[in-house]
Amino acid sequence: MSVRPYREIQRRKSRRIMVGAVPVGGDAPITVQSMTNTPTSDAQATIRQIHALEEAGADIVRVSCPDEESTAALKTIIDNVTVPIVADIHFHYKRAIESAEAGAACLRINPGNIGSAERVREVVKAARDHGCSMRIGVNAGSLEKELLERYGEPCPEAMVESGLNHARILEDNDFQEFKISVKASDVFLAVAAYHGLADACDYPLHLGITEAGGLRGGTVKSAIGIGSLLWAGIGDTIRVSLSADPVEEVKAGFEILKSLGLRHRGVSVISCPSCARQQFDVIATVAKLEERLAHITTPMTLSVIGCVVNGPGEARETDIGFTGGGNDTHQVYIAGVPHHRLKDEDVVEHLVKMVEEKAAKIEADKSPRAAE
Repeated sequence: MSVRPYREIQRRKSRRIMVGAVPVGGDAPITVQSMTNTPTSDAQATIRQIHALEEAGADIVRVSCPDEESTAALKTIIDNVTVPIVADIHFHYKRAIESAEAGAACLRINPGNIGSAERVREVVKAARDHGCSMRIGVNAGSLEKELLERYGEPCPEAMVESGLNHARILEDNDFQEFKISVKASDVFLAVAAYHGLADACDYPLHLGITEAGGLRGGTVKSAIGIGSLLWAGIGDTIRVSLSADPVEEVKAGFEILKSLGLRHRGVSVISCPSCARQQFDVIATVAKLEERLAHITTPMTLSVIGCVVNGPGEARETDIGFTGGGNDTHQVYIAGVPHHRLKDEDVVEHLVKMVEEKAAKIEADKSPRAAE
C-alpha cells in the first residue's frame, strides 16, 4: 500500500492519438498547449513567438488560419519550428485542406460547420493523406442554433451532444484520430460538460476554460476549472487561455500540472508568505530566484522559508532548502539535511549556483555515457 494514497490520481482511460510526434491520450504525459496571437500571415513574427513558446516548454502550439494568406505562410512557419503545429479552422474547408498540405500536425475543426458531406470527406482525406489528427472544438458561445433552440441556453448536455455529433461525422468517415474539447468561460458549465463527455466517450480530451480573463484572474479561474478536472483524472492536454503573453499560458499550464504531481519541469519553489518572524526579505528573495532560475528545465524542489518555525520541516521534503536564522546567518539544507550556513548578502547568488550545479549533475547522470 502506498504511504501517500491521497496523492494518487487515477487518470481516465482514453485512446491515444498523435499530434505530430507528440502522443496525446492513453498513458502519455498530459501536454501543455498555447496559441499564437500574431497574424499567421506574418510568418517571421509567428515563428519568433513560437520559438518563445518552445523555450517555455510548450508541447503543442496552435495558430489561426482564417484566410489563404495564413495557410500560405504555414509551411514556412512549420519548417522553422520544432513543436507540432495545430491549424485552427472554423468554417472554410479549403483552409483545412491547405493546412494539412502545408504540414500541420492537427486541425482544430468542427466537421458540422464546414458544409456538405462531400466537403467533410475531402478534409478527412487530406488529414489522412498528410498524417493530421484533428480536434473537435465545442464552445459554449458558438453552439449550433438547433441545440440552443432545443435546450434554451448553453448547458452541459447541449455541449456534450454537440461534441458527440461532430465526432459521429468523423467516425462515419472511418476517422478516429481526434480529440475533443467542450470549453466555456463559466467554470461550472465547462467542468460539468467535461464530466459528461468523459463518461460518454473514450476519445482524448483537450481541457480549457475559454476566455478566462487576464493574467491573474484567468490563471486562477483556469487553475480551478482545469485543476479540478485533472484531479478527477479527466484530461489529456491543456491550454490556459489568458489575455496575456502566450508564454504566460505555458507557465501557468505547467504550474497546474506540477501542483498535482502530473508533470515536473523546472524548479518548484516552496516559499512562505513571510511575517514578522522572517529573518530575511522572503518576497524579494523569491522574486529574484524565480527570475534567475527560469532557464532551468530539470525538475527540482527548492524551499525558501523565513524562519525556523516551518523551515526545517519544509526542507526535509525538498532537494535544496533555505531557512532564515538570527544574526543574518541562515541555514542551507541538501536533501533535508543541514549542510552549511550562509550570510545575508550571498543568498540569491549562492542558491542559484547550487541549483544550477545540481541540475547539471542530474542531467549528466541521465546521459548515455553516464549509464555505461
